[in-house]
Amino acid sequence: MKVSLIPEKCIACGLCQTYSELFDYQDDGIVKFTDSDDLTKDISDSDVDALLAVKNCPTKALTIS
Repeated sequence: MKVSLIPEKCIACGLCQTYSELFDYQDDGIVKFTDSDDLTKDISDSDVDALLAVKNCPTKALTIS
């Protein structure tokens, strides 16, 4: 499963990081992956925390494909 970030949609609310350590923030508060500057990352189907973060993003700045 692949998680994608859409930084233009991010409002820097901080919700995704409260759900999963997979997510962090740039200096301006916009979402990024903790260990990478890439906009996509493969994750395990069993990463429930990341799935919850994607599901609960209020602006849909996180997507799964």
